[in-house]
Amino acid sequence: MNKVYRFFEYAYLIIAAFFAYEAVMNWQSQPYRAYLFLFFVVIAIFMFFFKRNFRKKMEDRNKN
Repeated sequence: MNKVYRFFEYAYLIIAAFFAYEAVMNWQSQPYRAYLFLFFVVIAIFMFFFKRNFRKKMEDRNKN
């Protein structure tokens, strides 16, 4: 189960990279859409750290 949690952690980073790419590609033609993609980048990075912190707390709880 721990491997599944790690997979989803890094999936958020992959999603953030995709949205960052889309933001760069849309920057000139559709700036408002680029800002929306940048917002999603911030949310995905936040979710990565949140999920990592949650997983580490679960691991510590299961060790004790």
